[in-house]
Amino acid sequence: MRENVLLIGGGGREHAIARALEDSEADLYACAGNKNPGIARIAAGFETLETTDPEAVVDYAEEIDATIAVIGPEAPLEAGVADALEAAGVYPFGPKEADARIETDKAFQRRFMAENDIPGCPDFETFDDMDAACDYIDEYDGDLAIKPAGLTGGKGVKVIGDQVSAEEGKEYIRESDYDRIVLEERLIGEEFTIQAFVANGEFRTAPAVQDHKRAYEGDEGPNTGGMGSYADATPELPFMTPEDYTDAVEIIAATVDALEDYRGILYGQFMLTETGPRVVEFNARFGDPEAMNTLPVLETDFLEVLTAARDGEAPPALDFAEQATVCKYAVPDGYPTDPEAGAKVQVDEESVARSVHATENSSGDEPRESAGDALLYYASVDERDDGIYTTTSRSFAVVGAADSIAAAEEIVEDALAVAGEEGLRIRHDIGKADLVQKRIDHMDELRGE
Repeated sequence: MRENVLLIGGGGREHAIARALEDSEADLYACAGNKNPGIARIAAGFETLETTDPEAVVDYAEEIDATIAVIGPEAPLEAGVADALEAAGVYPFGPKEADARIETDKAFQRRFMAENDIPGCPDFETFDDMDAACDYIDEYDGDLAIKPAGLTGGKGVKVIGDQVSAEEGKEYIRESDYDRIVLEERLIGEEFTIQAFVANGEFRTAPAVQDHKRAYEGDEGPNTGGMGSYADATPELPFMTPEDYTDAVEIIAATVDALEDYRGILYGQFMLTETGPRVVEFNARFGDPEAMNTLPVLETDFLEVLTAARDGEAPPALDFAEQATVCKYAVPDGYPTDPEAGAKVQVDEESVARSVHATENSSGDEPRESAGDALLYYASVDERDDGIYTTTSRSFAVVGAADSIAAAEEIVEDALAVAGEEGLRIRHDIGKADLVQKRIDHMDELRGE
């Protein structure tokens, strides 16, 4: 029997999910607040609706006779869309509202870790009195991370001693309209992400990915939703050991055990410190951009993961191609503080692929080191009658896959050269050898090597 799969969400992450289901024995439908042109080309139907409205999502799911739903973003999870779909008889691959609190409520997340003895939890305190929070900063011996308890799209965290001074941190707290914040010890090291496919008490993990949150090259500027990311052809990243990866997976295992009835993606963001992995946060869905590193090299049929979860089985063993991936986002000028919308996007999926293969063949018989694949993923864009235009959020991403990080990065740069950068900005340093080496040197220094 063919499955009718409903994909909820319209960003780059969801475009990657759509691609992962494109050749499956399923009919794909999608709904989102924006019409992603890449998803629309793949889907049998696309409905524009408010994805945080459970009733609207369920109505569309019933209209298309959906058998499975995949929930991409965090906001619909917080709104209880998974609960509503399950009540309507549609299996949601995504946690219910209560379990999604592992992401949507950072105060709950830390208490949950502490109460269940989950390793890797930093020292923390939660506050609903902002004056008391500022007093705690004055009294604390060391630097702190300031985290709004709710969702902020990856842009709300401020780190004292890195992004802000203690006085600037207190000013940020006083001027914010947050109801609750978490103050926790600043973790020093290198961040990485491991995404786990979870169902029926068991899980399978993907290779580690490193996201780049800072807006500008050299890790400068404010935090963003993610400017790009890279993964190696091995489960671990170049600055990690296999034991580091294993230790992080053990933290995920303890978390899955404590959550009990969790289903969907559990994304562990870790800081690799001199003493091993510590938990920066958990997310309750694929990362964006990390999904675009993971899903293109997933050789197991993603539909098999979904149907196994729905049928009460453990997730199948996951096979990943032994390829490195590099992802770079193109964002509108001024992003994230003062983004300028309305630039015309001059590229599509086919032209990206053609550009890379044309470059590969242009030098005669000698193969290029960067021979591999380039993929374009649309994110937040506005499709009009005369073309596709930028909005105020991330516009599109290009992903290169090859035998090495350096080769994958070269592929991305070739494709972006064709895309052009008028009205757009890109962090070109992501995946480049000097930045990767900087991560390796940092960990060597922390470990005294």
